[in-house]
Amino acid sequence: MSRLIVNGGNPLNGSIRANGAKNSILPILAATIINGGENIIHNCPDLKDVHSAIAILRHLGCRVEYSGGTIVVDSAGMDRWDIPDDLMREMRSSVIFLGPILARCGKARMTYPGGCELGPRPIDLHLDALSKLGVHIQEEGGEITCECGPLQGRQINLSLPSVGATENIMLCATACQGTTRIVNAAREPEIWDLQQFLQKAGAQVQGAGQHDITIQGGVPTRQPTEHSVIPDRIESATYLCACAAAGGEICVQQTIPAHFAAVTELLAESGCQIQVGGQEVRLRAPGRLHSVRPVRTMPYPGFPTDAQSPLMATLCLAQGTTMFSENIFESRYRHCAELCRMGADIRVEGRVALVTGVDHLTGASVKATDLRGGAAMVVAALAAQSASEITQIDHIDRGYDHIERAFAALGADIKRQA
Repeated sequence: MSRLIVNGGNPLNGSIRANGAKNSILPILAATIINGGENIIHNCPDLKDVHSAIAILRHLGCRVEYSGGTIVVDSAGMDRWDIPDDLMREMRSSVIFLGPILARCGKARMTYPGGCELGPRPIDLHLDALSKLGVHIQEEGGEITCECGPLQGRQINLSLPSVGATENIMLCATACQGTTRIVNAAREPEIWDLQQFLQKAGAQVQGAGQHDITIQGGVPTRQPTEHSVIPDRIESATYLCACAAAGGEICVQQTIPAHFAAVTELLAESGCQIQVGGQEVRLRAPGRLHSVRPVRTMPYPGFPTDAQSPLMATLCLAQGTTMFSENIFESRYRHCAELCRMGADIRVEGRVALVTGVDHLTGASVKATDLRGGAAMVVAALAAQSASEITQIDHIDRGYDHIERAFAALGADIKRQA
């Protein structure tokens, strides 16, 4: 099993380009099923989750080629409508294939998805919405079997703005007769990116980025489609958090600053000098960070839950105390115990964590508890005195494209060992 060896204490300096967004490429890959033809997708990151999605597409009968950051998917030969348990367990977002399989085949069978253990993330919203569109769903022994006749568009009122449910409804609704309206839809940039892809495929989808999304179903989407994935806002935020913790000055390029403004605002409040211009963000770390106002994770455009762990690692070194309130996932503080092994002062009570800054962190043997918790370990290790060993980095590989290469290019002493 691979691990990361990090000799901390080196300031980060230089420029780095943001990769394509993990949370965009996965639903877009699932959407390639719908058009039944050739899809060319650029700016694709080399991630474990991307390879898992490719494996699902190939199992379904699609031809997939991946080279140089571009994925070509020809879904014309799709001849299956089931996803086996071993592929579903690879990632939580595998459930995003349900909507497009139904749109294409009129039936689907899969098991419950896997992924990081962040507490209950039920897919009830997905299933309830799909049933309202006319899908008949049976659940037995952890397996979900769906069948549908002609699907009918209607208004779907989401009780909370779930990203995955919004995407599944959008994808399935392309095959519905009439109009589907999603009320209280998720507003994340990745939803907008999926809409862009679907529009290029011929679908009539409007409203992404707003509270309501409208899909005019029954429109042919069988045309070759070429698309470039938006930059990853969480990866961009992680680089900035690492520089704030370790010191130095970096510039994250080819990114979209507005997509993670909630993070850069807090980094500026902590004492970092932030310059935003065009498609780049420059950060210069201060001599000593200081605490910030309470950090409350919220749906977009609020502070993203995926950036909570990296920012917490950064503020472990800030003067004063910062309160974190996790409002999205119940078990997103598993990284706290690992940070404390490095000398952090963190007290957790339910969904609240109080982080009191310490003078320094000390290298230790720690593990990546989940994807973003693993990123937090890297941030802390880069800023720590002496060496750290980070294990279970397969979690990190799910969402970061060779994270050790990225930070090594900025001057970090970080290596991957088998």
